[in-house]
Amino acid sequence: MVSIADYYAGKNVLITGATGFMGKVLVEKLLRSCPEVQTLYLLVRPKAGQSMQERVSDMMKCKLFDRMREDNPDFHQKVVPISCELTQPALAISPEDVERLTSCVNIIFHCAATIRFDEPLKHALQLNVMATQQLLNLAQQMHHLQAFIHMSTAYANCNRRHIDEIIYPPPVEPKKLIDSLEWMEDSIVRDITQRLIGDRPNTYTYTKALAECVIQKESSKLSIGIIRPSIVGASWQEPFPGWIDNFNGPSGVFIAAGKGILRTMRANNDAVADLIPVDVVINLTLAAGWYTAVHRPKAALVYNCTTGGINPFHWGEIEHHVMSSFKRNPLEQAFRRPNANITSNYLINQYWILVSHKFPALIYDLYLRLSGQKPQMMRIFNRLHKAIGLLEYFSSQDWEWNSDNMNMLMSQLSPEDRKTFNFDVRQLNWPEYIENYCIGTKKYVLNEHMSDIPAARQHLRKLRNIRYTFNTLLLVFIWRVFIARSQMARNIWYFVVSLCFKFLSYFRASSTLTN
Repeated sequence: MVSIADYYAGKNVLITGATGFMGKVLVEKLLRSCPEVQTLYLLVRPKAGQSMQERVSDMMKCKLFDRMREDNPDFHQKVVPISCELTQPALAISPEDVERLTSCVNIIFHCAATIRFDEPLKHALQLNVMATQQLLNLAQQMHHLQAFIHMSTAYANCNRRHIDEIIYPPPVEPKKLIDSLEWMEDSIVRDITQRLIGDRPNTYTYTKALAECVIQKESSKLSIGIIRPSIVGASWQEPFPGWIDNFNGPSGVFIAAGKGILRTMRANNDAVADLIPVDVVINLTLAAGWYTAVHRPKAALVYNCTTGGINPFHWGEIEHHVMSSFKRNPLEQAFRRPNANITSNYLINQYWILVSHKFPALIYDLYLRLSGQKPQMMRIFNRLHKAIGLLEYFSSQDWEWNSDNMNMLMSQLSPEDRKTFNFDVRQLNWPEYIENYCIGTKKYVLNEHMSDIPAARQHLRKLRNIRYTFNTLLLVFIWRVFIARSQMARNIWYFVVSLCFKFLSYFRASSTLTN
């Protein structure tokens, strides 16, 4: 059977969402591992005063493409941006571009979506469902299309505890919902959103489930594959370990913990943290595109791209390794020493939020006001609490995902392709991966240099000394205000201190006898 790289040789590939996190990795991997690919057409919209060409040019200047620049400085010549707008009819693609795409595209990778959990329902429907339908309409006009690969999410059906590699019946008929919401004002839609999404936690998972239904209806006309990754994190191996470029999902939580801002988080220590490295997702995606084009399955194949059932790692373990990593490789100008704790108890979590988050934030903001600066810590903590609240649903429970199709696909690969397009998560060493992930947030998200680690360690020692001094002063204050004024309090204090001394004496004596 033809290898994956040989299959993509001479092919024209259309990619949506190419400027996003996974889209960038997909573009880089295609160019690097399939060097004979003909052209990559990227559907991009102008944004923030930048044209589509400027956005793509800036994207290819990032560190992710360093290996490509070394191997092939002219790699950008294979990348062709196409102006589009996912919220507009027919994606706002010009007639000339439509003609060009329909005459030459062989494979489509649809990665574009809004990943905001709190996206208003109307907008989430436009980006995740209606745009998918319009892209499918365009795909049906393509004369040489061999595969349509859609990026979904493993949590599209998170209202179920066991999730098979099938497309489940939708919570509602997508077209009926779109038609119903079209005439409603945004305020009305906002009021009924919770009732519409039912037992799903947010509009993201809800609209992703609807998008899968839309795709299923077209599966008889096109060769389709659906990739369902879980929580996508930093790269494992490619193009280098730990690459990450955003604060989304666990990355923002890790950074907040490393900076000493996050001290408590509500999660289940024993729940599986189903992280999946981005390069694993992309390798599986390219392999699925190859398999779909070569074998032309009659029905859409779904691939659950998860780690929990194959190589599980728990939130409690993540907490330990993240804290250990940031103590060895601290972030610059930390607010406090890294020391976050996970608890599943609501009251304990609220207590630590009050004591370790809000109270220090108020004190620091007061200091900023007195020094003539703008207060900011309470605003940062409020944003942090909102972000963590959105993740709480996924960090407090477990799911079971069937991965038969992913295993089947792996068995179809040659030994060489298994190395080049590796998505075997059984080989993933979690402590090493978390270490590289934390270092990646430092280097690629915060743009900090590893050479500055000694200064960052010195800053942590300074914070430790400040903490010890504060605790000592607090103890003296408690003594002077409460204990020294009451005979009973002094008696209790002396009793506790004497017990401690007796315990230490007993411990020393036991150690001496043992030696």
